[in-house]
Amino acid sequence: MPEDFTALKVQDGIPQPDTVNPDAIDRLRARKRPKRSLDEYVEGILKGDRVVLGQAITLIESVLPEHNFLAEQIVEKCLPYSGNSIRIGVTGVPGAGKSTFIEAFGLYLTSIGYKVAVLAIDPSSTRTKGSILGDKTRMEELSSDNNAFIRPSPSAGTLGGVARKTHETIFLCEAAGFNVVLVETVGVGQSEVAVHSMVDFFLLLLIAGAGDELQGIKRGIMEMADAIVINKADGDNVSRAELSARAYKNALHLFPPTESGWTPEVMTCSALNQKGIEDAWTMICKYKQICSNNGYFYSKRNYQALSVMYDTVNEQLKNRFYNSEVIRQASAGIEQDVISGKTTSYAAAKLLLEKYDNQINK
Repeated sequence: MPEDFTALKVQDGIPQPDTVNPDAIDRLRARKRPKRSLDEYVEGILKGDRVVLGQAITLIESVLPEHNFLAEQIVEKCLPYSGNSIRIGVTGVPGAGKSTFIEAFGLYLTSIGYKVAVLAIDPSSTRTKGSILGDKTRMEELSSDNNAFIRPSPSAGTLGGVARKTHETIFLCEAAGFNVVLVETVGVGQSEVAVHSMVDFFLLLLIAGAGDELQGIKRGIMEMADAIVINKADGDNVSRAELSARAYKNALHLFPPTESGWTPEVMTCSALNQKGIEDAWTMICKYKQICSNNGYFYSKRNYQALSVMYDTVNEQLKNRFYNSEVIRQASAGIEQDVISGKTTSYAAAKLLLEKYDNQINK
């Protein structure tokens, strides 16, 4: 019997196509983002091209040195065309309806002729370093508005980096013609302090019936707020929202007078039903007029520029320290000494700093 004889015979099946469509690969290659020059970036931003604006912001958020150098040049070129907007920070407890409020607020502003940029700071995971960046999904109608630009950005674990990069992004949005910039934060925490240092008006969004009204929010956040808006004042919740608003009004009277000369206001709204949205904008316009007349509006921006300067210095020093070859080589052994208990954390930190100082002084 022949060796290759077998009772089994495999029939030739239908030829299977490639797992990847070659035409799709060609289309993706054709769509590959072209490298732009500095002048092309600046020209596109000044023309209001949202694609170029988004790409420029990506350069600002990048950690690559070559991207950072180009981003700095873009910001420098666009800086003379910035500063012509009202910058509004929006924060609040989780579930307060920040995204719903911002979408309703943004749609109202675009309907009366404004161009709105929404910068949403999304916290990055301390484990994976990733962020959800889902704000465009939550603001579906506003994201499709030609007079709106929504950009979610990761915090990347550094509040100082948030302040500097978001501040630079604000400059680019203003240069692109957006005259209202909304900066949204997630939750109530330290990121709110960073956002407060880069906006003109700080709005705290709350809801009624979420627990002890006065203990649920940190005093520091309330002191920073230029206005408290009780959202979801609709249906059966209207009376609770009004009661909550009165409680917050009474609480604000206990705070010392503000430097701006503005008395923080408390109001209710329903972002879902678009009630109180126009009143919120009227209130912000009144704030800007008062603070512009007494000079606080512009002096605050000058101090914010100083704050960003020192945030940038701190971030650059931190990056230079950890990217130093001397620190990289020494840190592994010193870390093991700390873990094993051979040295204390303070002594190890002092040793690393001494090694870095010796490298600089060479």
